[in-house]
Amino acid sequence: MSWGADTTGLRGGWERTGEQEHSEAIFPTSSFSFASAAEAAARFSGDEPGNIYSRFTNPTVRAFENRLAAMEGGERAIGMASGMAAILATCLSLLRMGDHVICSLGVFGTTASLFANQLSRFGITTDFVSPTDPAAWAAAVRPETRMLFLETPSNPLTEVADIQALADLAHENDAWLVVDNCFCTPALQRPLDFGADLVTHSATKYLDGQGRCVGGAVVGDAKTLDEQIFPFLRTAGPSMSPFNAWVFLKGLETLGVRMRAHSEQAQALAHWLVDHPQVERVFYTGLPDHPQRDLAARQQKAFGGVVSFEVAGGREAAWRVVDATQMLSITANLGDVRTTITHPASTTHGRVPAEQRLAMGIHEGLVRISVGLEDLEDIQADLDRGLSGSA
Repeated sequence: MSWGADTTGLRGGWERTGEQEHSEAIFPTSSFSFASAAEAAARFSGDEPGNIYSRFTNPTVRAFENRLAAMEGGERAIGMASGMAAILATCLSLLRMGDHVICSLGVFGTTASLFANQLSRFGITTDFVSPTDPAAWAAAVRPETRMLFLETPSNPLTEVADIQALADLAHENDAWLVVDNCFCTPALQRPLDFGADLVTHSATKYLDGQGRCVGGAVVGDAKTLDEQIFPFLRTAGPSMSPFNAWVFLKGLETLGVRMRAHSEQAQALAHWLVDHPQVERVFYTGLPDHPQRDLAARQQKAFGGVVSFEVAGGREAAWRVVDATQMLSITANLGDVRTTITHPASTTHGRVPAEQRLAMGIHEGLVRISVGLEDLEDIQADLDRGLSGSA
């Protein structure tokens, strides 16, 4: 049965149990029992399908995986304990000592630290390049390059990479293209449709949508996930809990309508910020002067819910804006129905060396807003307290 995106988010990926429940059941169990020793042996060997142990088989987690895969246009998804666990599992499953990665400069600070500081300990090297310069990606390719990794739009400057062009480059060089789809989600963008091999998610963000749980996922073709990434999950255990999977299932039900609303709110806030006399620069893909606006319009159904802006006066001025808010949540999380505000240089990218932060374009006067679903006038009034010095 072929369904639209919103219907898939509401009804895809699960089957009712014998109890005929209307909403998905939670299976909060550590293990599953078997009818016989022979059945147990067959399950453990893989000769017979079925549940074994919730580290790697659980019906609630599987329902989340199936639904997310359907929404992303993938054959298979694997739920993980966090978004970073999903990226780590993907890298350690597909890369080995001596391999080389090309990573976008415009990634979440912890992602940059993972490639620069952790994977390097295992002999995996990484070069960071501009997400918007295909020539720089091509120039960085080596014989040992095995992965291209990016976020698009980027965190926090909303730079947009050409997924199809980078997919072509990766495949010409026998490498994987992995795209973090956190900012858009499958409601707005499906990287697999543009040639990406794998998609990663921090389900903590928009997939949940209400800041309740931490989780992650990787989506792609069944062969890669079953033969290369699932064995890592089964052995290493960066598993998603059944309760969190159930929460994420509830989040996926409203993902489409939320992402459209977030985008509409962010578009309006971005234009308001452009006109504010205390704001020096606004970063949002939906603005007419955004350098990749046309590319974003081709790859995305809408422009997303994250807006960043710069104020004069560096960290002191940016912190003053943040501290003056009375309604907005001062937190580094994003993708919440409640608007959140943070200072990237000292939070999300605080562990990135200052020189690399500057290369990323993350200056001390930068503030990031994840635009929620409150009344727009209330969001604007709260920001104006710090911007206009009326706190």
